[in-house]
Amino acid sequence: MPVIDMPLEQLRAYPGTNPRPQDFDAFWARALEQMNAVEPNVQLVPSWFQSPVAECFDLYYTGVGGARVHAKYLRPKNAAASAPAVLMFHGYTQDAGDWLPKLGYAASGFHVAALDCRGQGGESEDVGGVHGNTHNGHIIRGLQDGPDKLLFRDIFLDTALLAKIVMGMPGVDPDRVGATGGSQGGGLTLACAALEPRIARAAPVYPFLCDYRRVWEMDLAKDAYQEITEYFRHFDPLHEREEQVFTALGYIDAAQLAPRIRGEVLMATGLMDNICPPSTQFAAYNRITSAKSMLIYPDFGHEPIPGCDDHIYRFMAALL
Repeated sequence: MPVIDMPLEQLRAYPGTNPRPQDFDAFWARALEQMNAVEPNVQLVPSWFQSPVAECFDLYYTGVGGARVHAKYLRPKNAAASAPAVLMFHGYTQDAGDWLPKLGYAASGFHVAALDCRGQGGESEDVGGVHGNTHNGHIIRGLQDGPDKLLFRDIFLDTALLAKIVMGMPGVDPDRVGATGGSQGGGLTLACAALEPRIARAAPVYPFLCDYRRVWEMDLAKDAYQEITEYFRHFDPLHEREEQVFTALGYIDAAQLAPRIRGEVLMATGLMDNICPPSTQFAAYNRITSAKSMLIYPDFGHEPIPGCDDHIYRFMAALL
């Protein structure tokens, strides 16, 4: 079997490397308290795109910090009075994507909500207000100002608040909501299922945002993780604060959140992935204590994987 990381038997036991902050649980309890205190002021605006199988809306809501967050929302026509829903999360720097790929779920009777991450390629608002790099580098955004200012803290909360909103939509059964996405979307799927434990099924594909120190130690802090290297080059060239930096990143490490997941998980990973190394993905998977299974693709990296979407659809179809 090809190996760019650890042998598979070691991957299955790998516990992760990035340090976990001592107040991790208190940090997220405080963050969720802030999120739950927000009045989301949900607005549904009919989209220019419509379909015979679904009503399509631009959904806007207020997240933490006052940012207006956008998602695409599809309400299936002729759905059952109580129907399931699926949340979709996109890759790094991208957006919620086109309406068409979501219609298969809507035609099957799912409500569908696809998030635009704040500050990336879609319509969601980034309210900013931090020191340091803002040209790019969302992992390190806010690192100079303390963990409450980390941008991914707010994006993680956006996923949980979207789940809460969708679970309260007319016609949605809150006990039959799933989440899925690839790369950054995979990391956000894990975070959403951890912060909103009512998520019944989660299907992350080669999740990003896991086990940052392992990425750096493998000399793979490049491409999607390049900003970690850039942070040290600009703000800590002697690595005098290395332990402090990686501990701070531990607050937004999806692998650290994984033990909170209560729903069933289907994860997909390619063993040739040199963007999000397999060990970082297993660091999250191995910490999940709920029902779980993994699709392992030995010859694939961080790329479209034939048949993977079909497996995820069948996994989600159990919610119908």
